[in-house]
Amino acid sequence: MSAEFMRRAIALALENIRNGGGPFGAVIVKHGSVVAEGVNRVTSNNDPTAHAEVVAIRAACAALGTFELKGCELYTSCEPCPMCLGAIYWARLSRVYFAGTAEEAAAAGFDDALIYREIAMPYDHRKVVMCTLLREDGKRVFRAWAAAPNKTAY
Repeated sequence: MSAEFMRRAIALALENIRNGGGPFGAVIVKHGSVVAEGVNRVTSNNDPTAHAEVVAIRAACAALGTFELKGCELYTSCEPCPMCLGAIYWARLSRVYFAGTAEEAAAAGFDDALIYREIAMPYDHRKVVMCTLLREDGKRVFRAWAAAPNKTAY
């Protein structure tokens, strides 16, 4: 754990605000060295997935030439949202440090509570309509994956 890396994540967030972006910054560290940084680029890139953590994860994977970030730590200016939390687990980061909380983000207008509630609901009760279609074809894709001799498991 290093306050220096958290200060950098916070500085990135503040700089991004000054540049017209969202109030989020992230730093990925491996063995005590910064591998990648990211800031919220949702509005500047017109990309709702361009949260600081996701931007940093993408940059770290590119820098390290891997899709796994085992042994890496994430320092982020705010508690990760559900999407970023999913990306953190998929990237297999070893540890996450955050400064601001989800409650503080909600008070500033970034409320993730709806998403957490929606995830827990059955498909037919969610605000975004979700329906299954071509289920047998979908199952066939996973059977093909299971049988593929050249797959890279993740």
